[in-house]
Amino acid sequence: MPEVSVIVPVYNVEKYLERCLNSLVNQTLENIEIIIVNDGTKDNSEEIIKKFMEKYPQKIVYLKKENGGLSDARNFGIPYAKGEYIAFLDSDDYVEKDIYKEMYELAKKENSDMVECDFLWEYPNKVREDIGQVYNGKKAMLEKVRVVAWNKLIRKSILEKTQIQFPKGLRYEDVEFTYKLIPHLNKVSFLKKTYIHYIQRENSIINVQNERTKEIFTVLDNVIDYYKENNFYEEYKDELEYVYTRYLLCSSLLRMVKIQDKEIRKNMLKITWENLNTKFPNWKKNKILKRNKTLKDKYMKSVNKFTYKIYCTILRGI
Repeated sequence: MPEVSVIVPVYNVEKYLERCLNSLVNQTLENIEIIIVNDGTKDNSEEIIKKFMEKYPQKIVYLKKENGGLSDARNFGIPYAKGEYIAFLDSDDYVEKDIYKEMYELAKKENSDMVECDFLWEYPNKVREDIGQVYNGKKAMLEKVRVVAWNKLIRKSILEKTQIQFPKGLRYEDVEFTYKLIPHLNKVSFLKKTYIHYIQRENSIINVQNERTKEIFTVLDNVIDYYKENNFYEEYKDELEYVYTRYLLCSSLLRMVKIQDKEIRKNMLKITWENLNTKFPNWKKNKILKRNKTLKDKYMKSVNKFTYKIYCTILRGI
């Protein structure tokens, strides 16, 4: 049985794919399985995959399907994974050669359900380190976790037991996946090394804002519904309220103000404020928000129906 299975969705990434796959086949973890999911790619990516299959048949599992998007491709690959732990890697990114060996060894040493590592944001003209906070416990994880799937090693048995998947057809798929997973993680470990290169492309989804940006509402609602349906909500309601507030007033709002179409932008900003105050009318009294003293939290505390419009104008100009 492989120790780690890495699931790699592929769609029109011929420019980046060889670098990604090279970083995987040269891992110092020998007992590794690389599951490549061809999500109906239309470029030369399949030819690149076949070359790697010929050279590394013992490491690569090749799957092919009709195009369904990133979430669908990841979900498609999970049942084929034979590894004790599962990792996800986007095919335009790449990793350092020791990442999965060190993450796996740490997982075994500490009997972890999940291991998280740090990463680099790589822009065309600059590189920025992303150093995450070390947290302890599920409530702290809800508050502090970085909601990306590709910097984590996850015990496969948990995914099999919970049947948690990425939401198909929605942006912010990692948000829903990560927050749904948290109540099932009893032990999380941290490898404090920047072993992942997160490549920033101008035409990537994260850099293109339009009406689909509102899908964050659906994703967050799906998370809240999941907690209620599985009787987790009462235990984590303060953390969920805080997370909802932070998304709508911070990262999501930054995306909303960048929508070019004025009418769509205006409507999305209106819906954002209405959703926050409808879902969590007492968000200003949230105990985590009141406790925290970061600049971001101070900003959120200062938001009201009058300052909200001012902040939207300021953020649009940044």
